Amino acid sequence: MTTQTQVAPAPIQPGDAVACKPLEVTVGDKGIERAIKNLKRKMAAEGVLRELKRRRHYMKPSVKRRKKASEAARRRRKRTRAEVGAP
Repeated sequence: MTTQTQVAPAPIQPGDAVACKPLEVTVGDKGIERAIKNLKRKMAAEGVLRELKRRRHYMKPSVKRRKKASEAARRRRKRTRAEVGAP
């Protein structure tokens, strides 16, 4: 009789690398410009560009908290403005 032990995976921390499938674009008969446009669209959809911009500069944790709170307040204001304006 053997017993199996399961090891819980380590929790993912912000900033950890996440393994995912690579973005791939094929260059067809429509040319390289169209392929570049498709690649940029895929990167934007995946959030790669936003992540690159976020990691470009170090942000202190206190600044990060303030920015997060201000973004939440902005979304809240936008949502209440949309609710008031809609019948």
